[in-house]
Amino acid sequence: MSSPARVTLVEVSPRDGLQNEPTLVPTAVKVELVNRLAAAGFPNIEATSFVSSKWVPQMADGADVLAAIERRPGVVYSALTPNLRGFEAALKAGVDEVDIFTAASEAFCRRNTNCSIAESIERFVPIAQAARAAGLRLRGSISCALGCPYEGEIKAAAVADVAERLRDLGCDTIDVADTLGVGTPGRVREAMRAAIDVFPIECIAGHFHDTYGQALANILVSLELGVSIFHASVAGLGGCPYAKGAAGNVATEDVLYMLAGLGVETGVDIDATVRAGEFIAAAMGRSNNSRAGRALLARRRNGS
Repeated sequence: MSSPARVTLVEVSPRDGLQNEPTLVPTAVKVELVNRLAAAGFPNIEATSFVSSKWVPQMADGADVLAAIERRPGVVYSALTPNLRGFEAALKAGVDEVDIFTAASEAFCRRNTNCSIAESIERFVPIAQAARAAGLRLRGSISCALGCPYEGEIKAAAVADVAERLRDLGCDTIDVADTLGVGTPGRVREAMRAAIDVFPIECIAGHFHDTYGQALANILVSLELGVSIFHASVAGLGGCPYAKGAAGNVATEDVLYMLAGLGVETGVDIDATVRAGEFIAAAMGRSNNSRAGRALLARRRNGS
């Protein structure tokens, strides 16, 4: 199968990128980040989540963020909704897509959601029904698709099993997520092929963390299989609160630089994306983890 000529990038920094930050990021900063990303041309932005503020205090202002952003026509603003209460809050706030999540690891699922994989899918039934009734898109995320902090390596058959369950639930798209960033191209190829066997390839996304520096290679091998949706986070922000040691998501700037070199279209302005990454890194007082972002900024400052 040939690589796609165009890729859809889902920008996850406002939610997945910020959720694990220990210092609360002001609502105004989150709003500015979302607006900058929309202006850069991202077609789908994971803007926030509607989870318990007790467990994820960083996302307590989700409704305020969605109320304040400048909505651009054609942009899908999504939010994580782990339960029906969260879905109802997201619906009221005006999201376009809701994201539910389970795992390919039984142990991780039980530690993260206090239930089995099968039970987690059953819990999502009312959300799926409500999303369908409201005309919202439904996205299903498969956490720990390549490795688990409790079980170790995850077999491709487990990814296929969860992908099939999410398909039957009615998900429009699914994410094969390397939550720990332990995946390597060979293993990613197996996991993606397993998902492709049971779910339409055009509706499968790759979500890779860069803990071991493999994220770009994993995106490349996914591209070669025909996968055309990928998640990324400006400045490489992110991490998982339930997976200690997991580094941030693959940096969007690095992905854009690689795709441009391959001649793959995204419709996203890389310079505007670099500025958005620098903005949020500076606002948080932390380093920018995007190598391409830092290099492009240095080139601009040197006038080259």
